[in-house]
Amino acid sequence: MSPTRIIIFAKAPLANFAKTRLAPLLGPEGAAQLALDLLKLTVSEAIGAGLGPVEICVTPGPQDPVWESWSNNWPEVVWSNQGDGDLGARMAHAAQKGLARPGPVLLIGTDCPALDRTRLTEAEGALKTHDMVMIPASDGGYVLLGLNSFAPELFTDMAWSTETVAAETLSRAAKRSWNVCVLETLADIDEPADLHHLPDSLRRLATCREMTVDPDHPQDGKRLT
Repeated sequence: MSPTRIIIFAKAPLANFAKTRLAPLLGPEGAAQLALDLLKLTVSEAIGAGLGPVEICVTPGPQDPVWESWSNNWPEVVWSNQGDGDLGARMAHAAQKGLARPGPVLLIGTDCPALDRTRLTEAEGALKTHDMVMIPASDGGYVLLGLNSFAPELFTDMAWSTETVAAETLSRAAKRSWNVCVLETLADIDEPADLHHLPDSLRRLATCREMTVDPDHPQDGKRLT
């Protein structure tokens, strides 16, 4: 079997751009730092899995100065641009391009610290006997989608960021009569209530800061260190 390509979708870990739903609790800079920590963990586990090429598909594109230091830190990683369109269009583009090469692809994000090299290896193994593998997210989405061949309908006209994404994706795969493996559901880190799913090494970011609120601007959390 050809090597499996892991494609990581990532937003630049910038304040007021990444992990914005956590900013009221952690502050914009704290949320960005957590986004960076999650990205580093994801890349480390993807490389450590040793399944094949690791690609980081980023926004803004890899030519943006924000990525300069990290492109030097991860010389073994392939960088690509997410491009335009909604999440589905960007994922479809990456999946189709990845599957044009020999071997399957695993599409993942950076929001799930439990998606370690063991689970990546398990997903890769499932693709040896299945057309598709999914690791659902506890919020109704998914944290991993693995494919042996491209199916555009998995990415078009999808209600992204809703609790129906995983179920709808599985329904569309069933219409293709695909043999699908669904692995253990894992938790994303998107909302303040999700922070208890962080590993101890990252949880310090959430526990060492408190929030004060300006009553005139309650959405703007101020961090105390």
